[in-house]
Amino acid sequence: MERGLPENWGDARLSLTIADESRRDLAAALLGPLAPARAGQQIRFFAARHGAGPSPQAVLRALGRLDRERIAGTLELVATGEPELRPETARETLAASWDATVAALPADWSDLYAELELFSTDHLERGALLLAPLNPSRYGGRPGFRFRAARSFGYGASPQMVRRCLERLDEEGIRGRLEVLRVISGSRPVATQGPVWRVGGRAV
Repeated sequence: MERGLPENWGDARLSLTIADESRRDLAAALLGPLAPARAGQQIRFFAARHGAGPSPQAVLRALGRLDRERIAGTLELVATGEPELRPETARETLAASWDATVAALPADWSDLYAELELFSTDHLERGALLLAPLNPSRYGGRPGFRFRAARSFGYGASPQMVRRCLERLDEEGIRGRLEVLRVISGSRPVATQGPVWRVGGRAV
């Protein structure tokens, strides 16, 4: 599979299907260093060539552990991406990225669900600590976190708190990419904490 990737590939998204339910938990545990995500029979993770995630060698070692345990499965390539060509110094800060993101939202936005993908897995533990006020959660195979924000009330961190947490990452030189996954305008919850999205079969 690796030999068939484009010459300039930067990352590869992979899906491993384990039909035997009794072996699925062990498979996920053996793949733990890859930060896998579960989705039914599938275990998803990714490989990166240049330090933004598990290396191809790390993926090979993890799959070797499954082979030694005689865990059968079907490995599929979901997608590939090209490497980031912009130099590190040209990237805007996370706080500035948040400002631009908020400025592009509808004026009456009320709730959003966002993802921060870090450029290095080395920063996952420290990033989780600095982002703690946002109640961040891991999701999928990417090295990063997802969180909710609420503009004026409801469930989620305030825009000001999100910006301050991102500033903390900037101050420590932790780089990443911010993306709004879902947004709602004008929600007015009654006797609830706000809207609920279902992603991968779970509420967020």
